[in-house]
Amino acid sequence: MTRYIFITGGVVSSLGKGLGAAALGALLQARGFKVRLRKLDPYLNVDPGTMSPTQHGEVFVTDDGAETDLDLGHYERFTGVSARKSDNVTTGKIYSNVIARERRGDYLGATVQVIPHVTDAIKDFIRSDITDEDFIICEIGGTVGDIESLPFLEAIRQFGNEVEPENALFLHVTLLPYIPAAGELKTKPTQHSVKELLSVGIQPAMLLCRADRPIPANERRKIALFCNIRPERVIAALDVDTIYSVPISYHEEGFDDQVLAYFGMEQPTAPDLSRWSNIVHRVRAPEGEVTIGVVGKYTSLIDSYKSLAEALAHGGIANNVKVKLDWMDSQIFESEDAVSHLEHVHGILVPGGFGERGAEGKIRAAQFARERKVPYFGICFGMQMAVIEAARHMAGMPAANSTEFGPTNEPVVGLMTEWTRGNALEVRRTDGDLGGTMRLGAYPAALVPGSRVQEIYGVTEISERHRHRYEVNINYRERLEQAGLFFSGLSPDGVLPEIVELPDHPWFIGVQFHPELKSKPFDPHPLFTDFIRAAIEQSRLV
Repeated sequence: MTRYIFITGGVVSSLGKGLGAAALGALLQARGFKVRLRKLDPYLNVDPGTMSPTQHGEVFVTDDGAETDLDLGHYERFTGVSARKSDNVTTGKIYSNVIARERRGDYLGATVQVIPHVTDAIKDFIRSDITDEDFIICEIGGTVGDIESLPFLEAIRQFGNEVEPENALFLHVTLLPYIPAAGELKTKPTQHSVKELLSVGIQPAMLLCRADRPIPANERRKIALFCNIRPERVIAALDVDTIYSVPISYHEEGFDDQVLAYFGMEQPTAPDLSRWSNIVHRVRAPEGEVTIGVVGKYTSLIDSYKSLAEALAHGGIANNVKVKLDWMDSQIFESEDAVSHLEHVHGILVPGGFGERGAEGKIRAAQFARERKVPYFGICFGMQMAVIEAARHMAGMPAANSTEFGPTNEPVVGLMTEWTRGNALEVRRTDGDLGGTMRLGAYPAALVPGSRVQEIYGVTEISERHRHRYEVNINYRERLEQAGLFFSGLSPDGVLPEIVELPDHPWFIGVQFHPELKSKPFDPHPLFTDFIRAAIEQSRLV
């Protein structure tokens, strides 16, 4: 039997819902249950891929090619369960499907309304693509009281009745702010938040209360009394020094015990959290420290690179060192000397991105890394800029550029119009829509035996996740390899460059895919593990 847990956010603050869902999933998984986590987002974009990273943060990509909310990255990192297209839906996608059905005549001329047609579509999403999972954890985006969230809240209210109340748990995340002048935690925001939730017909059975200090017993009783909840089901979500201690912290507060008790599934044995304890120990007691300069264009909002930051931390965990990230806007290198900003770092990473702004700065960062023998990791756009740099300064093509920035006589990087996915040919037009038209999802790549990346992976066939429209032009391979840039990974048909490296450099690798999307704290990605190892070696030289 599948049981459902719906997580909503409070009026004052809904921060922590995604992390709370991920940690709960990890706890239930540690007890032997099969879990799947889902996100319902209340914005009108059909998918997050059309949204600016500076507005919504990183776009996470699944193996099956879905562009999703960044919280699905938390879900994967904490549970190891690969997310799917069916695990993230937006208001835009729901309305798009409902309108398409109306146009086809599926409603037989009925008046199409939010209730029941939109709410039914949301409930269909919640039920879809489920096999033998013990728990489905659904996070509702936004906060209670937002007009955008109302259809989702109505849908889960109906859903709770349809699967019987004992098979659906409503969990509400709230904030208990500490007021220094009063010297106490204030419970009123939580009380009003639950009252707002009750106004749409949902009585939460459990509260997850974010606080920066322990919640006194009398405050818990007060919350329980006014919110019609048992005191033991008022769970403290205390601030911690690393997100990877959250499952341990929640278990100590009795979170998973209370969830199982609600469903009548009490277990006498505690979950095995040893792997989380090991990770936390390595985070808290590293044997050294390295500094990585991240040269990007969305550094004003670090959530734009959430998976990247976590993957670098995972590389540090694997090497038992602390990874200090120095976020740098690539535009500064277009007007200033890169040396003054990069000479203190032990490794340089240029992440993915779109557009011409800041591109020249990324090219200069790649040049600095190549000439100064500093470990360099170029991801997606970062690989393309490294190839352009090599073409200009190694292969004697000063006009080398990307067609993404306009017409060029040396299109070293160009728009992809055709590529193979399985046995099918994917085709894109240069004047087509931008949304959802990239090369998305997991694709295989063949590694050259004896290359550095082949030694790092330990295999000659890999599968990694992609999200890009532009690709390094294979027609320039011979000229670039003659200049010293080695194409060490290609698509199985040999048409699309996937990886480049400099054999005579301590560590210089560019990849067209996004390896950060598959890294986990208990299973760090090999490229990030080896990149941090190289950075440690570099730190001993400076």
